[in-house]
Amino acid sequence: MGVRVAPSLFDRLLRPLHRWVWLDAHRRGKKLLRFAETEAAGGRDLVRAAELTEDALLRRLYLRHSQDEHRHAALFLGRAREVLQGATGEAFEANWLAPGERGFDDLRVGKQSQDALLAFLHLSEKAAAGRFALYRSLLSNDPQTRDLFGRILEDEAFHMSYTRSQLARISPRKQGLRLWQSRAGRIWKAYLRVATAIASLFGTILLTAQYFLVLPVFVLLAKRSARNEPDGFARSRGRGDLKSQH
Repeated sequence: MGVRVAPSLFDRLLRPLHRWVWLDAHRRGKKLLRFAETEAAGGRDLVRAAELTEDALLRRLYLRHSQDEHRHAALFLGRAREVLQGATGEAFEANWLAPGERGFDDLRVGKQSQDALLAFLHLSEKAAAGRFALYRSLLSNDPQTRDLFGRILEDEAFHMSYTRSQLARISPRKQGLRLWQSRAGRIWKAYLRVATAIASLFGTILLTAQYFLVLPVFVLLAKRSARNEPDGFARSRGRGDLKSQH
């Protein structure tokens, strides 16, 4: 490939969890569908970037990158359909554990400077390539999907390379700063995703506890109160004097 691609330390530490996520065929197919959606959305963003840039070289590179993303989307979609045809049942997807390529989450192409966009693209492609390399190593039970990740990795390596070299060309003095800013943004978004997942989990646990622990208490109190009530209709109080003001 020409560029070294390796999973991040965090992903390597979570390797057993990633293995579990990809073991189930139904979950595997659903994740491939999500990858197809992400790649297609990324391709559209890159077309928009090509329209906005005044740099002829970047325009050509963005358009090639966009074509790669749309081709990846078609490959992921085709393989997802094949996997899901032979899968049965439903499975928890665990998207926050094995996100794949996050694509261009919250990216506003028209509001990004060229160097900030290139820094963002470089880190996004680098993260995706590392995860795809990890996923490929875990798919010994699915050679077709493993080989698919291998083919896509070749394109991801090129995307990593051109975005880094073009960042150095466009912004030789601020390239380090732009990478640092983009990396900080990615860390913050990752924190928000994990925090949201944890909050959702605790919310589910709390609601379940209320259902099984609190609700039975009210049921018992209602039954006890019902036992103290006389059977049948209760006798109404007599009417007062209708002519009285009180």
